[in-house]
Amino acid sequence: MRRDIPDLAEVRRVTQKKRDAWWTVLLVDPVATPLVRLTAKYTRITPNQLTWGAFLLGLVSAACFALGDWRWLIAGAVVYHLSFVLDCMDGKVARLTGQGSLFGAWLDFVFDRIRVAACAVALMAGQYYRTGETLYIWLAAAVIGFDALCYINSLETFKVRHTMRKQIKARLRAARRAENERELTFMEDLLRDNPEADIEQDLRTVAAEVTEAAPQAQVVDLHQEFRRRFPLYLRARSFLLRHRVRPHLISGIEFQMGVFMIGPFLDSVLAATVVSGALLLVLELTIIYKLLLSTRDFTRTLDSFDRETVAKAA
Repeated sequence: MRRDIPDLAEVRRVTQKKRDAWWTVLLVDPVATPLVRLTAKYTRITPNQLTWGAFLLGLVSAACFALGDWRWLIAGAVVYHLSFVLDCMDGKVARLTGQGSLFGAWLDFVFDRIRVAACAVALMAGQYYRTGETLYIWLAAAVIGFDALCYINSLETFKVRHTMRKQIKARLRAARRAENERELTFMEDLLRDNPEADIEQDLRTVAAEVTEAAPQAQVVDLHQEFRRRFPLYLRARSFLLRHRVRPHLISGIEFQMGVFMIGPFLDSVLAATVVSGALLLVLELTIIYKLLLSTRDFTRTLDSFDRETVAKAA
């Protein structure tokens, strides 16, 4: 069987995320994207089958880690990375062929968490039997806990931001009920579509262009305070986004690779796990702090709607 699949440049455009972890952008996509094209063009392999393949390779990696010897650690690290490549391919194949499903997304998420837990237990158990250090037992629990923290915090942050956006839209509709309803735009959406416009002056320009094109539009910025406090972050973020790299440099993906690839390759599982965990914790605390500042911007935005309503009533 041979499908009509576009050239590699078009496959990249369709399958690669606009923003992704730097490990994925630099070390996975260059391999995964050509393989996705070949897989979609010449095989009947489905995204769910790729998810199962990534999961099974993850269990093979865990078996290698459990043996504890450095040579097996290297083998486990290589297999883990292959597992991650397949894990990235399933979503790309789904986007390219239109075979994505809600169950497939659920399966991918659950298998990822099981794979991390299995590899963490196996890796630390192997090092415990190799060294007799009970600290490795605690490290296994820490790796699983940090992985869960990363995804729980991401989900809850998304829920809070979604709630703030809903409330702002509802308040704006109420404030404009007596007149034509104004179109609402969020600054974070403008930045997502214009990653080069992260510097303060460019942000004003983008917002002005939106309101000029649609005079009834209103731009709401829920990251204003964070950007004002950390202007250098904007320049770094702009540079990274232009290269498809998320500004979260130590996300859950880099944490996994630090524990399951860098540590085993260097035969320094303990040091790599501690450093990776500390960096991930710093990122999660930064996300929480950024969310706190956003809630303050949210409160100020609602207050501005109330003041505008009172002024018009007077």
